Amino acid sequence: MALVCRVELDKTKGLILTVENAEGKITQTVVMNGTSITTTNKGDKDTSTITQTPDTITVKCKNYKLEAETIVCESTKTTLHKSSDKFDIQSVKDMTLKTDAKLSQTATADAVINCKNLTATASENAKITGKNFTGEASASQGAAKITGKDVAISGKASAKMDGAGVEVSAKGKMDVKGKMTTLDGKMTTIKGTSIKIG
Repeated sequence: MALVCRVELDKTKGLILTVENAEGKITQTVVMNGTSITTTNKGDKDTSTITQTPDTITVKCKNYKLEAETIVCESTKTTLHKSSDKFDIQSVKDMTLKTDAKLSQTATADAVINCKNLTATASENAKITGKNFTGEASASQGAAKITGKDVAISGKASAKMDGAGVEVSAKGKMDVKGKMTTLDGKMTTIKGTSIKIG
């Protein structure tokens, strides 16, 4: 393979280095014009360029690959990672996402979190809202619990509890109130040391 190499010196254009590979249909150039340094690798179908100015380095290519044992990326101001297509972040070991300020996550479509155990903790208030909300223990023997110093369950229209067996108990006083209250069942038992009706 024979290469054609040229060095051009021009007081206006600057320094131009060119390597031509006619057999591979590849032309490589380095242009230093006093303002920027541009490295270009032009092939039969694709072209990659690296442009360096005093404050900016721009890399344009079809595929960009970076391999290293350790990679550290730091910026003193805004950092943006954006994809016009699919965006994957993967780690073989532990992964940490941390901010010293506010964290916002938004999805236009569905959002799915899938893991072995999930713990969500808020040092102050925790809130989950949605047009419809479902909390479910999917295992056949699984249990769902809501605990707290005070627990309130309310529905603007109605509130229902349903199960093969339902037990409501209080260590102290229990009040069951309603403008209209109905106790109904094939067998209804009312027990107490003292029972007052009316």
